[in-house]
Order: sequence, then C-alpha cells, then structure tokens
Amino acid sequence: MGEENKVILHGMWASPFSKRVELALKFKGIPFEYVEENLKNKRPELLQLNPVHKEIPVLVHNGKPIAESLVILEYIDETWMNSPRLLPQDPYKRARVRFWTSFVQQQLIETLLTVFETDGETQEKGVRDMLEKLQVLEEGIKEFFPDGNPCIDSNNIGLLDLVFSSVFSHYEIQEEVLGIKIINIEKIPLVCSWLTALNQLTLVKESIPPHDKLAAIFKFVREDALKSSSA
Repeated sequence: MGEENKVILHGMWASPFSKRVELALKFKGIPFEYVEENLKNKRPELLQLNPVHKEIPVLVHNGKPIAESLVILEYIDETWMNSPRLLPQDPYKRARVRFWTSFVQQQLIETLLTVFETDGETQEKGVRDMLEKLQVLEEGIKEFFPDGNPCIDSNNIGLLDLVFSSVFSHYEIQEEVLGIKIINIEKIPLVCSWLTALNQLTLVKESIPPHDKLAAIFKFVREDALKSSSA
C-alpha cells in the first residue's frame, strides 16, 4: 500500500461501531491495515488520535485521523466513490437513509443496551420498547423495499445496511445470552427478511466472530453492568 494513500483502522473485534467501518472498507475493496485496540488499557497512540472521545473506531488516512463510525462511513463514501455507494446521490433519498440510520444508532442501540445491562422490570420494559421500535423500523424500511423483498448484494449495500447489520447480525447469540426473544419474525417480517439477506453476504458472514467468543463477551458485559448497578 502506497504511503500516499495509506489507510489504518483502529478497532476492537467485538465492537459493532468498528465492524461497520471494517465492512465498508472491505465491500469497497480498500486495502487497509487493522490495529486491534485494548479498550481496558488504551494505548497513548489511540488517545492521541481521538483525544475527544478516546474511543474506537478511528480511521487514519494519509496520517489524518477521523473518529466516530458514522462520520467515518461518510468519509469513506466521499473519498472512494466506487461501488457500492453507501449513500444515494439523490438528496431526498440520502436524507431518508440518514434519518433511519440515526434511528438505529440512537433508538435501537440505546434500547438494546438497556436490555443487556438491566434485569427485572427495567429489562422487561426495555424488551417491550425494543419490539415497538423494531416495528417502527419495519414500517420505515418499506420505502426502501417497496416490493417487500430486500435484495442486498455487494454492489448495492449501503449505510443503513451496514449500521443495522453491525448491531443485529448476531442477534441469535444475543438472545441466547439474554434468554429472551429480540427478533420476532411474525411481528417484523420485513426486518427479518432484510437481516437474512444481509447475513447471507459473504463478507458479513465472515465478519461475525466465533460463537463462543462473542457469547463470552456478551455475558461479561451483562454481568459487569449488573454488578456495577448493584454496587
């Protein structure tokens, strides 16, 4: 890789925010160096690259760091304009994709964290909220799949696909750890079809970490959160 166009991604293997950037680079065929970061013991380099949030992912392009996964994804799409384009060229369609991407980022992820990090009545409410928000998403994505058939491939995968997939592609492992149902095919059939189509893509399949490894970190996150809340 030439130094004049060097790309480095600082990430963490289990982070959905890191994974979506990694997938975007791979779908666009952009060569990059990957640096695995230890979030329990952050290196000075990471803190220097992202002094505001001190988190991953950070994309370094030609020595210049870009932080925040959604910002990085748009930067990638604007810098490497080859297929697949992550955002539509039409301004209205682009705004709609950004709207629903924001919904997933702000609403669904926040609610999923509540489900993971609580128990009892608080968790039960989180599960109900998750279903309600997934049903809102079900209605919303009909504008992208008017025939009810999500046809996603390596040439048309977009921003919303990457963000949703990064959070829910391994939902079965999440359900296993939590012991509750998150994705209900009867109530959100289009969302389920969309997720199935995404999970059939080779790069998405390859991006999902091994079952036992992912289940172990989900359990750790949950147990640690519950322990902290009861302290």
